[in-house]
Amino acid sequence: MLPPSRQNPKYSISSYHRKITQRFLGIKRTSFRFSGKRGSVTIEAALAVPLFFFAVLTLFYMIEVMSIRTSIRSGMQYAAKEAAEAVYIKPMVTPGSLEADIVAAIGGDRLERSIVVNGSSGIHCQKSRMSAATGILELRVSYQVKLPLPVFAVPPVRMEESLRMKGWNGYARSGFQGQDDETVYVTETGMVYHKDYHCNYLELSIHMVSSGEISGLRNESQGKYYPCETCVRGEADSHVYITDYGDKYHNSLGCSGLKRTIYAIPLSEAVGKGACSKCSR
Repeated sequence: MLPPSRQNPKYSISSYHRKITQRFLGIKRTSFRFSGKRGSVTIEAALAVPLFFFAVLTLFYMIEVMSIRTSIRSGMQYAAKEAAEAVYIKPMVTPGSLEADIVAAIGGDRLERSIVVNGSSGIHCQKSRMSAATGILELRVSYQVKLPLPVFAVPPVRMEESLRMKGWNGYARSGFQGQDDETVYVTETGMVYHKDYHCNYLELSIHMVSSGEISGLRNESQGKYYPCETCVRGEADSHVYITDYGDKYHNSLGCSGLKRTIYAIPLSEAVGKGACSKCSR
């Protein structure tokens, strides 16, 4: 018997051998067809999986937000106790010291790896104050948390925590101010109070200039610069340090004249101090 290639010219030797092999191995040819219903189910499954993972990711971020709030509340308790212990000696608080105590209690590394914007530098206590009349500390912490969710551009969310604690001064006297008394900021030697914590008179803008230029320079109030009695003894160095609103030039960047301690107090306790002409109009 002749092979199919000789009986019928339409058949080739390769196709003949392929059929023989398929019969010997028991292989059957199968055709695949896709229906419209199966295709729709596949598309729905492809959309459901990303949405599921997005929901899980959102849940994780919600848990992290609650963890951050718990950590900050714990740090506030620590900072408030530290301030309450020192209220007898220093009946005032500085926002910087409160922020440092909170960061120390939580841990700088923990904040840097968290979702808090700017990490340990993102904790602000500008609205905190200690009443000298009642000895009650009102600690208010503000910060922002970022939610880096994919696809959606979510802006940072502002958070604020508050806490009140009585200073350890032995007893509580009746105060003269109400709870809505405005908070102002003063310095140790300043004669005015400020309503803005970031007032230019409170924030020192330090510049290094040549000592030969001092005689021709003027501050923002158009006043001259004079040598600092603490760090400039004799001749000035080749380069000195000045501020925008100060009237002294300094040889040392670590001079006490270039440092400023700011206290937050109620407006009713700023007795004898005038209002800042720049931020308290």
